[in-house]
Amino acid sequence: MAETHKAPVGAAKPGSGAGRASDPDGFAVVGIGASAGGLDASKKLLDALPSGTGLAMILVQHLDPTHESMMVQLLASHTRMVVQQAADGMLVAPGNVYVIPPGAYLGLDQGLLRITPPQERHGMRLPFDHLLRSLAAAFGPRAVCVVLSGTGADGALGLQAIKQYGGLVLVQDPNEASYDGMPRNAILTDAVDGVLPVAKIAERLAHYRWRAPRTAPAAPEAAPGREEPASWLPSIVALLRRKTTHDFTFYKPGTLQRRTERRMAMAGIEPQDMPRYLERLHSDPIELDALAKDLLINVTSFFRDPDVFALLSDKIIPDLVANHPQDEPLRIWVPGCSTGEEVYSLAMIVRERINEAKRSIKLQIFASDADLDAVAVAREGLYPEAIRAQVSQARLDRFFTQETGSFRISQDLRSAVVFTVQDVLVDPPFSRLDMISCRNLLIYLLPEAQTKVLAMFHFALRENGILLLGSSETVGNADNRFLVISKTERVYRHVGRGRSVAMRVATKPGEASRLPRPRDTDPLATRMAAFAELTQRLALENYAPAAVLINRKRECLFSLGPTDLYLRVAPGHAVNDILTMARDGVRAKLKLAIQNASHETGPVSVLGGRIERNGRPHSFRIAVQPVSGGGGASMLVCFLDESEAPPRQRQVSDPADLPRIAELEHELESTKAELQGAVRDLDVSNQEQLAID
Repeated sequence: MAETHKAPVGAAKPGSGAGRASDPDGFAVVGIGASAGGLDASKKLLDALPSGTGLAMILVQHLDPTHESMMVQLLASHTRMVVQQAADGMLVAPGNVYVIPPGAYLGLDQGLLRITPPQERHGMRLPFDHLLRSLAAAFGPRAVCVVLSGTGADGALGLQAIKQYGGLVLVQDPNEASYDGMPRNAILTDAVDGVLPVAKIAERLAHYRWRAPRTAPAAPEAAPGREEPASWLPSIVALLRRKTTHDFTFYKPGTLQRRTERRMAMAGIEPQDMPRYLERLHSDPIELDALAKDLLINVTSFFRDPDVFALLSDKIIPDLVANHPQDEPLRIWVPGCSTGEEVYSLAMIVRERINEAKRSIKLQIFASDADLDAVAVAREGLYPEAIRAQVSQARLDRFFTQETGSFRISQDLRSAVVFTVQDVLVDPPFSRLDMISCRNLLIYLLPEAQTKVLAMFHFALRENGILLLGSSETVGNADNRFLVISKTERVYRHVGRGRSVAMRVATKPGEASRLPRPRDTDPLATRMAAFAELTQRLALENYAPAAVLINRKRECLFSLGPTDLYLRVAPGHAVNDILTMARDGVRAKLKLAIQNASHETGPVSVLGGRIERNGRPHSFRIAVQPVSGGGGASMLVCFLDESEAPPRQRQVSDPADLPRIAELEHELESTKAELQGAVRDLDVSNQEQLAID
């Protein structure tokens, strides 16, 4: 029989039926996870939590399954709430603390506690993850996760479900925790709302006012997916567009409203007090950034939706690999990549299929997201130990290196991925792609924005390229451009080379897409402008030279054309230095060209470059043009194909020697220029040394 201690006056009794999960005005339920050092942290939390909060709390403490737990007795003296050991079928009610029994998993179903045997008989057990997933599904935005002191990574996966359902995630400050494994692994997910000392966590819980999602008005049939926005929503969107790098104009208003009200609840501001929150946003850039980050909804995991990845691994990717030209990279784009788990999952599968087919095809994955912080996490490639539950041991051994309490993506796999910050609604897409994986991004966009994004994907894909969408997404009325491969898994094939929908490419960062166009716009003029932009884009993609814009620190700002012939992503931590990215045979010429351009006011050209291209020698020259404006001095670096130069008019012994003589002359001129550059650098170095002396 479950033990029960201390019932505060007015607290709902278990089984009373008060505050059921189905009650729209119900209470918040707090899932607390801890292991080593967790007893002390739990006592401090209950000590600091004021009475009468109306919360229900479920504590998952890692316990020895062979001994009876004393947790109920140890915690009861630290709170006026009812502290009891959880039992199967017990109703969750406010004013109660439910403690997990030893050797069991604790979950929720229809507002009732469910006790089950551990899912893993051997190896790593994650009872807190189990609780959090069921808590998120049962209580939605009323679910709260608190991660306290402990070793390992239990909770790091489950808290992402809490975040996805609109709940609150709080983590004990690792510097305060007796053992920082669980807090640090939770923080690594980039899905945490607050990292606080235990006393501050109690304060946040006491003032937390969750907000039930409002039911959106029925949408008119002519505009499916539209929701009537709250009167204050345009002001929020305008402020975010003006003060941050994000434009949410074409996001569904229902999503924006729910997420904004969630932030208000976290700040202790009632939903009817929007003027107060707007004032807070105007004066507090930290809260403004937090709201923008919340609206971006970064929720992902490794091999999410196993059936989808099974189809990719068994059929889609093998077909791509088998039919791909040997001398071209297999190019994949993952827009909305979040913190990178799905990108690396896809990279693992493709690498496995390439090796299985025994083909030496280069893999090139572009991963982009509008959230700078999420992209930074993805670039780092460091994930909590809890990913053992999602990634097989064979893949962990092959594609990861283990560090203390975490796993890092191997440098070999990391080198196949280029991460970048990009807004799919504003910035130009990648091109000549064999596959696009864009899952669970379109569902947050208005129909006209979805149409634009799908047109962009069709534009970016090669003939027969693959498009993968999320489980609730379709190509809609673009089905004449995409053939269904799997309706259940949302896999489509690119068809219909005639592109009736022209692309609009933003010309500068932050320029919002204009959807829909104003009614008074001249249709003919708009159509001609669209044709002009499309023609320009096609010419740039297919005939322009490889070009890179760099700043004075040699950092790449933007690239165009087939730059992968001359540059590559360096292994290891992500770098943006163009010299570090330069391929063998390119670096010396490139360095010389940049050095010369630094001392000139006009364009500079360096001849005599040679690389291997499709197994044959290829000649090129590098032209560097100093550029002013655009926020600072920069340079445009162009890699230009070069045919053999005609020989000078003179007598030679054999006409067959002409190409070789011209080549030697180019190399001699280049060597002289390199020597001049080295002499100049040595002279500058000597002058600096004299100045120091």
